[in-house]
Amino acid sequence: MSNVRPLTWRNVLGFGLGDVANNFAFAMGALFLLNYYTDVAGISAAAAGTMLAAVRIYDAVMDIVAGRVIDRTSTRWGRFRPFLIWGAIPLMLLSVAVFSVPAGWDATEKLIYAYVTYALLGTAYSFVNIPYGSLATVMTQQPRERARLGASRTIMASLTFVFLALVLGPVVRSVSGAELQAQLTQFTLILAVAGLVLYFLCFKSTREVVQRDIESPALKESVGTLFGNRPLMMLCLVALCVLIGYFALAASAMYYARYVLGDAKLFVTMIVIISLVGTLIAAPLVPALVGRFGKKNAFLLGLGLGAAGFTSLFLSPTTSLGMIYFSLGLGSVGVMMSMTVMWALEADTVEYGEWKTGIRIEGLTYSFFSFTRKCGQALGGSIPAFLLAGSGYIPNAATQSENALQGIQQAIALVPAAAFAIAFILMLFYPLTDKRHAELVKEIQERRANGTGSAKATSKAGVSVGQAATEIA
Repeated sequence: MSNVRPLTWRNVLGFGLGDVANNFAFAMGALFLLNYYTDVAGISAAAAGTMLAAVRIYDAVMDIVAGRVIDRTSTRWGRFRPFLIWGAIPLMLLSVAVFSVPAGWDATEKLIYAYVTYALLGTAYSFVNIPYGSLATVMTQQPRERARLGASRTIMASLTFVFLALVLGPVVRSVSGAELQAQLTQFTLILAVAGLVLYFLCFKSTREVVQRDIESPALKESVGTLFGNRPLMMLCLVALCVLIGYFALAASAMYYARYVLGDAKLFVTMIVIISLVGTLIAAPLVPALVGRFGKKNAFLLGLGLGAAGFTSLFLSPTTSLGMIYFSLGLGSVGVMMSMTVMWALEADTVEYGEWKTGIRIEGLTYSFFSFTRKCGQALGGSIPAFLLAGSGYIPNAATQSENALQGIQQAIALVPAAAFAIAFILMLFYPLTDKRHAELVKEIQERRANGTGSAKATSKAGVSVGQAATEIA
């Protein structure tokens, strides 16, 4: 399929290190930010939920802006890798700022500070994460190698989640007030320095090898390529559902351990099961499953396991830790399988757009994919806050009402189960199989070899689209 040399372990692991750095900002927010805002900074659950939803939707729009800027960038180091260096410092500093709400400010000032710092963090994250995610599309075009890259970032991200939960989880549950604020500031500063080092290692370990015919496509051409990409649009809908489920789970875990199970110490155990157990089982299997059954079927399997696991969690008695842990483990395997394959599927949609129009837009394609994922994060992260607010949750109370406990259980189990079930149904109709993708890549390479790339490829693509309308449409 491709004449470039295969990826080495250095390339694969180096790529994964970039997602460790990403998650020093991203996972911290997913695991602790809602709890920090409500229980440390003193922002109400309803205000925090509204803020998280609003800013994450803003972040999603910024992803599109970042994708457009990145697609028009060209340097001697490549199109995407330089952003890992340029954006690292502001991203890491802002990751400290969001967990540093001034304690002496009044409620309105604190909320304004949260809006501003979280929005700036999202902007910086867009200009690092969009090129990072797009990098996988130009490192290789081989399905199994793309699955390896997806597995690498999934494993690294999951290990980061577990690390943060193990190190910071006990601190969050054992101290409070000014002492907790001081420790959070110190910890995020350490993570910021480590993140800068990891971004540099990712930059040095990766390479961009896939050719592009048009260096800086016009906006009209880019938008036409984007919205004519049916597989991308379908994948975005599926990703929206997956992220709603996953972020509802992550944002609810601390509340579930503390109030439903009655022991905040179980939060760490839950995160280990959700992140580490699922990753250790799923990520090594994904390249083999993709090689044998294809990415679509591997993705469907993951979605099905996720829906089954979270349904089981919702039905599990709260007194049965064994059943709860089993359900979380089953769901987490499904989550990690889905997350891993999702990255490889997104990379394939870039070639579909190039085949159809002759224009390759890695940055805008990934940014639109990220746009829908951010919308999923916004909904998934804020749904628990709204369920808490609507059920009568009282921050830091020794016990919660029955309604509040039901709201927490719905957020951590019922919302993810429904989201994964809907994603499974949508994925049944996904048209871009591995076989069809290989055919598209071969045709693109033949055009390039025959000198019919870029603008000339567009006219040829018109014939191909007509011939393959029944296959893809």
